[in-house]
Amino acid sequence: MPRWFNTAGPCKADIHYMLSPLARLPRLDRLIAQQGYFVIHAPRQTGKTTAMLALAEQLTASGQYTAILVSAEVGAAFPQDLGAAEAAMLDAWRDAAKFRLPPELQPPPWPQAAAGQRIGRALSEWAQQSPRPLVILIDEIDSLQGDSLISVLRQLRSGFPNRPQGFPQALALIGVRDVRDYKVAAGGSNRLNTASPFNIKIESLTLPNFTPAEVTELYNQHTAETGQPFTAEATQRAFELTQGQPWLINALARQLVEAIVPNPQQPIEHAHVEQAKEILIQRQDTHLDSLASLLREDRVRVVIEPMLAGQELGNIPPDDVQFLIDLGLIARYPAGGIVPANPIYREVLPRMLASGPQDSLPTIYPSWLTVDGKLDSERLLQAFLDFWRQHGEPLLKSAAYHEIAPHLVLMAFLHRVVNGGGTLTREYAIGSDRMDLCLQYGEVTLAIELKVWRAGRPDPMKAGLAQLDRYLAGLGLTTGWLIIFDRRPELPPVAERTTVEWVCTPSDRSIAVIRG
Repeated sequence: MPRWFNTAGPCKADIHYMLSPLARLPRLDRLIAQQGYFVIHAPRQTGKTTAMLALAEQLTASGQYTAILVSAEVGAAFPQDLGAAEAAMLDAWRDAAKFRLPPELQPPPWPQAAAGQRIGRALSEWAQQSPRPLVILIDEIDSLQGDSLISVLRQLRSGFPNRPQGFPQALALIGVRDVRDYKVAAGGSNRLNTASPFNIKIESLTLPNFTPAEVTELYNQHTAETGQPFTAEATQRAFELTQGQPWLINALARQLVEAIVPNPQQPIEHAHVEQAKEILIQRQDTHLDSLASLLREDRVRVVIEPMLAGQELGNIPPDDVQFLIDLGLIARYPAGGIVPANPIYREVLPRMLASGPQDSLPTIYPSWLTVDGKLDSERLLQAFLDFWRQHGEPLLKSAAYHEIAPHLVLMAFLHRVVNGGGTLTREYAIGSDRMDLCLQYGEVTLAIELKVWRAGRPDPMKAGLAQLDRYLAGLGLTTGWLIIFDRRPELPPVAERTTVEWVCTPSDRSIAVIRG
């Protein structure tokens, strides 16, 4: 039952809208009945903790089990001190049991044991004393590292044959990643690469995104509570933008009911959802703390970078692609290839990567605006050419992803443009060999296609013009920009090789071809 949004006001208690965890993970009750040990992994802020809290409450309330959600996070403060990590976790587990279980189901005093045995001995004693089979759900397990992580996993494995009388009947490890992706601090690797310390698991489950029907159910709960309706178009658009990603559904809804349409007498409509989306994208608070750190990992970069550039993946281990799918960053496109997991991520990912060049930008006077504040496309073209010739070369070095450094610098520049009151959207996918940008500022819409001329490849101008022609046709435009970033070696400096010429597409559209 992951928490959805709350509409708490100064005089109102929190309102939580929920879905049953057994409805979202229908195999859980069977795994628990079968005395299964399993893994539940999903991206941060997708409702794992809230869902597992609700599951534990539901199992205990059934009268069949003693079930509780505990956390391993406090043990992460002691990566090199196994005894201290175990003691911190067991103290936290006792506190959790005190508040979440009736007295007769709470654990007995933890038995004395040597470091490296305390978790196993404690769970064994609790299972023996519990009047019901014990079900333990361990959250934040992947916050542990090094010896502490491996020791805890081995203790859980070693007690497995004694269940259910001498060890928990069922046990789940809950975190962002599957067991073999847990981080370690030894062996020259930053991940476990094997499930062997917990090879008793019978299944790894991923908490799924909400379906359209579940999003509708959540919206209807809000309507039943407050009387404020969502139009069918608003509900559909919220799902399209998020593809049911729980945190995004939550964040959109909070913006809608608390900021954009706080009056419960006013229906929430399609346009309001679009407004909430823009706020989220511009604010960039869509759990970016975890996304930003992920994007710096090599195994993430080798997938995200070619996707943004429209290149082929190349010889990438399938596990790395599946890792990003499991994390909810990307999805497999039905027609083939991979794409960002939802339209909001499609905007947020390149913005995050462009933050380095954007922070390095010099002060740029908005010479592209007329005296009455309208965007002049010709002035914008000249401003970009001046900017690129003067600052392009050094700014390329500030980009985190070398292969798409020109894309990121251009987007950093365009973000300065739209900060005055416009929007910038992007389209890209594996194997498309391009990135398309659509800049909207007031009544002006500018379509831009980015291509890269790489060593050993022909001039991409012809293909770019044909692709841009189709893009412009879809937008109903008669003109646009084709920018060709030349990444071949031994070229003159950017300031000397940057040029612009006007050409016509096969459909007689006027195009500014910018080479840099």
